[in-house]
Amino acid sequence: MNVPNYGEDASPGSLQDWARRLEELGYHHLLLSDHVAVTPEVHRLFATPFYDPFTVLAWLAGTTRRIGLGTTVTILPYRHPVQVARLVANIDQLSGGRFVFGAAAGWAAGEFAALGVPFERRGARSDEYLRLIKACWAEEEVTFRGEFVSVEGLRTGPLPVQRPGPPVWVGGHSAGAMRRAVRHGDAWHPTSVTADWLVGYGLPSLRDAADRLGLPVPALVPRIKLRITGRPLGADRVLGEGSLGQIREDLDLLDSLGAATVVLDPTFLGEPRTADLAKRDLETLETVAAELVDLEHQRLRRG
Repeated sequence: MNVPNYGEDASPGSLQDWARRLEELGYHHLLLSDHVAVTPEVHRLFATPFYDPFTVLAWLAGTTRRIGLGTTVTILPYRHPVQVARLVANIDQLSGGRFVFGAAAGWAAGEFAALGVPFERRGARSDEYLRLIKACWAEEEVTFRGEFVSVEGLRTGPLPVQRPGPPVWVGGHSAGAMRRAVRHGDAWHPTSVTADWLVGYGLPSLRDAADRLGLPVPALVPRIKLRITGRPLGADRVLGEGSLGQIREDLDLLDSLGAATVVLDPTFLGEPRTADLAKRDLETLETVAAELVDLEHQRLRRG
């Protein structure tokens, strides 16, 4: 579940309520979004207050017991990769090995400018940062020489509980993002796509990238919308939107494509986050658990 950590309804109390209810229902992961400088272009889609994902996840590590915690997605160029590696490793330790690291190169040019980070070559920077982050997770002492960052004899402990590191889900839909997922990811993490795009273009492009690099195809871990409508929607709908029957078909399709994990996202960009919306979203998650997904046994319910 992608939990909204931004907007009018976001607060310590609401975030704790989300975590408690998701864990009670049996959901497997609670994931948060990432922005650092909420510039006007970001604010049009993600209203303030915007709670920092790492701070919130560290706090929730101590108040939850079973649910996985992670990011969907960390914007890699915004922070020094050693800092990111340490944040993730610390939360993985605090949670007893429950962290999932979703990561991508980012899109908001104004936010890059506000942070003093070059927008150009953000893909190359993200590739290098992922290499260094994974090196910091794998070894107690790291020497690394790159184009953007070099370190020598760096002590990185504590190491994460998960060895050689937490799962890495690489987001993005571009050719570069797919190569990044193949090179550095345990999974490719596309968001808000149609079934036709995923089957006809996304997955074939991912397989082609893997073939060209001579590497295995990463797992598919999509993030799909979650909006149940009273009547079926048209063929151009994104995965996760539509009638209960259409969403069941979407989950069946993703199951047939080998997606062992699917992230549900009830948020809609630009939609004000209010207490009424949070109540609606929780009711929708209860419907999914009761009618579509057997969370305890990690399988779809067959109608």
